[in-house]
Formats: sequence, C-alpha cells, structure tokens
Amino acid sequence: MNSIRYGRLRQRRQTTELNMAPLMDMIFILLIFFIATTSFVKEAGVDVKRPVAKTAVSKEKTNMVIAITAEDLVYIEGRPVDVRSVRARMERFLAEIPEGSVVIAADRLSHNGIVVMVLDACRMAGVQNISVAARKPE
Repeated sequence: MNSIRYGRLRQRRQTTELNMAPLMDMIFILLIFFIATTSFVKEAGVDVKRPVAKTAVSKEKTNMVIAITAEDLVYIEGRPVDVRSVRARMERFLAEIPEGSVVIAADRLSHNGIVVMVLDACRMAGVQNISVAARKPE
C-alpha cells in the first residue's frame, strides 16, 4: 500500500512543469519595444575637434549632422560632399522631414568662410533649425 502512494507522489512531481514560453514571449516583446523607442545619437562620421564654448548646451534631437574638417572638407552623414551640393541635399532632407534640424560640426581649425557657405546653403534650402556644434569646457 505504501508503495502505491509513493508511486503516485513521484508521478505528480514529475508532471509539474513551469511553462517558460509566455515569459520568453514577453521578454522578446519588451526588447523590441525598447529598441524601437530608443533614440540613437547621430555622429558626424569624421573626426572633428569642436571649439570650446562656455554657453554650449546639449541638443536633444538632431536629424542631420554636417561635419567640416580642418581641411575644409564637408561631410553629410559621414559621406564627403561638395559645398555647392549642400543646398540640394538639404532641400531633399526637408522634403523627407519638414521640421528637420541640422547641426554643423565644424573643426576649430576650419576656415570661417566654408562654415558660412554651409550655413547659408542650409538657410537657402529652408532649414529653420540650424545649430553650430561646440563642446563645453572641462
């Protein structure tokens, strides 16, 4: 008689399982949610030594980064671009994102004239929100 009871107890312990599939599904859904809602920082794609400014502030959302190197080369999203084509690129950018913002990250050794040319091209294309990148003093 005891062996029958022991057999039933043993049988019950073996059949008790925890189903992990719903837990794994929930973790996967949360992972997708966090990836989809994360905002990624856009970098210039080239090494630019920004000048120091005491009034520099962080900008939360940037749609386009234009980098100007010390050699006065212009890069838009990491790709080299001729200065004369910046306006056309900005017009296409505004067609895709009408409220888009632009940050010009110019190297501290770049010439002032090239920065003004890029800034002017952005304004002529219709970009309303333009910033010049600087870093805070340490």
